[in-house]
Amino acid sequence: MERLQKVIANSGYTSRRKAEELITSGKVKVNGKIVKELGTKVKNSDTIEVGNDIIDNNKNYEYYILNKPRSIISSTEDEHGRKTVVDLIDTNQRIYPIGRLDYDTTGIIILTNDGNLANKLMHPSSNIEKTYIAKVEGLVNNNEIKKLREGVLIEGKKTAKAKVHLKKYDKKTDKSLVEITIHEGKNHQIKKMFQAINHEVVKLKREKYANLDLRGLKSGMYRKLTNKEVAILYSLIK
Repeated sequence: MERLQKVIANSGYTSRRKAEELITSGKVKVNGKIVKELGTKVKNSDTIEVGNDIIDNNKNYEYYILNKPRSIISSTEDEHGRKTVVDLIDTNQRIYPIGRLDYDTTGIIILTNDGNLANKLMHPSSNIEKTYIAKVEGLVNNNEIKKLREGVLIEGKKTAKAKVHLKKYDKKTDKSLVEITIHEGKNHQIKKMFQAINHEVVKLKREKYANLDLRGLKSGMYRKLTNKEVAILYSLIK
């Protein structure tokens, strides 16, 4: 048996301190009954509820961050037999990617078997920030940067405000390197945003996802997320 706040924190739902606050404020139930006493011990067979979420303390959740290479499918399987992001992770658990990156897009993608976290991060209301580096044709001028920041029309709908700045322009190749941060997740959104200002994306990489970045991860490499990193992800969607 383990203390209730430890079980909640170890599940990755939130930090131990926040778990203690949730318990003392009467937001945690064990087997259908509200528990407010810190240090209450629970068994693996006990049902723990925090708000409307069930903490599955009888399951081994795994969380990975992968630096996705080009030509890899962001799915659990592919009908054409192409390699998927799941194929790159050495695990016996049935994991799946949170969201998608295009076939030719590289960078951060999170994989897990924690459906609760995955569903919440992918929900439009989560507003999770994602930062991309886009190499595009031509010079992206200040007026076009302003349009991207304020939102552009994609299929009749205006995108939300974005953080955008020009990192570099190469006169020889006539290509711009632009950093753009969005919190939406429409299909092919970054490419369509640049199409809206008449610039074609020739290369795209996701550099950051919420509190996570690619430090120490070369293309195709991955690592497990720490308990703290998982707790931060949960805290962002509360």
